[in-house]
Amino acid sequence: MTATRNTALEAWMKEHGHTGRSLARALNTAFERLTGKPGKFDDRSVRDWKSGRVQWPNAATRKAFEDVSGLPATALGFVPRVRTPSTPAPPQEDPDVKRRSLVEGIAAVAAAAAAPGTAGPRRIGMTDVERLQGEFARVIASDHRHGGQRTIERRAVALADAALNLQNAGSATQRVRNNLYAAAAAFRSSAMWAAIDGRRFGDAIAHMREAQALAELSGDQAIKFRIWSHAGTLYRHMGRPADALAANDVARNLHITRRDPMFASLGLARQMAIHGVAQDRNALRRTFDQAQAAMDRAVPDAYRPVWLNAFYDQAELHSLALSAYLSVGDHATAEYHAYQCLAALRPYMRRSRAIATSRLAHALLAQGETEAATATAMQVPADAATQHARVSRMLQEFGAALRATAPGSPTVQTWTEHTATWRATA
Repeated sequence: MTATRNTALEAWMKEHGHTGRSLARALNTAFERLTGKPGKFDDRSVRDWKSGRVQWPNAATRKAFEDVSGLPATALGFVPRVRTPSTPAPPQEDPDVKRRSLVEGIAAVAAAAAAPGTAGPRRIGMTDVERLQGEFARVIASDHRHGGQRTIERRAVALADAALNLQNAGSATQRVRNNLYAAAAAFRSSAMWAAIDGRRFGDAIAHMREAQALAELSGDQAIKFRIWSHAGTLYRHMGRPADALAANDVARNLHITRRDPMFASLGLARQMAIHGVAQDRNALRRTFDQAQAAMDRAVPDAYRPVWLNAFYDQAELHSLALSAYLSVGDHATAEYHAYQCLAALRPYMRRSRAIATSRLAHALLAQGETEAATATAMQVPADAATQHARVSRMLQEFGAALRATAPGSPTVQTWTEHTATWRATA
């Protein structure tokens, strides 16, 4: 059978500026962090993947790809091996199938934790950790598509519980136990983020406390950073800039920010958004420049966690600047950052695109461009407009501001009719 070229992997490499050598180096680093053994990938390995000669790498290689790219292996064009079927092959997987797959993954992990050993205590190893990490990558992907949903929050909590159940399921090395605590903390931090994104702040605080305790048990600097950085975002959305700065400072003072400029950049970018809420224009401008400089220093192919690779890039930096400048009422600058963000967003960032588009509509309306603002707001997909709490609120506020700016105008009528179609399809 003729091999089919992996055009998805080629496109991802081109988008991220990877040569065969740079991708191999990044994968070797990730592989060693996962297995404790040096990776042996080279140009030839990459050519085999791109040509389709190797369509489904082994589990450790796939996990290294997920850690480097922030995407599941299938999104990079790899095709699972299929046993000869006795029934017709199923159609291409859709989102509902993916959700069922995730639930089945939770059940598999929980069952593994509960199963008694046949000859003494069960041995828990890195294979169990890798299974959880694979589920974590799926939670991250689901969040970027849908964002803020209670289903994402519940899945993340269930997976955190599964990781903790494994602690009591048998014997394990300290390295494995630390990784299990880190996995549980990561899932709790995803539950926290889903609650923040859905504006369920009480739930987010409860998840935050659980995540912080688990992160301390793990000793994992990256997940500590994620949790405290999320805490800063939580307090920012709650309108508590002093608490937000204090929480974000905990993240920024972790030594991982000195080791990796990309973490330093994210900490600064979120600090910039907090300065916006605090109405500190001078600090806002200065912090954006610092965040950009740190990002420019970061090595493109360095090993980083899946959650960071999946979302933090130039588009997210502009998104946070957009939020900050809207907060201080500098709508022209906010508009600039909105266009920069939308131009740089990766295709799978559906939630982020809906948020940036809604913010752009606000920036345009505040400058008196009612027709352009309305046309922009109408580009937000119906599912995001009706099901994502943050987007829904921004569009409701947009409608109120539009009616106050141009009462009785044809533009208001157009907006009213458009939102009626959203409600009809909700």
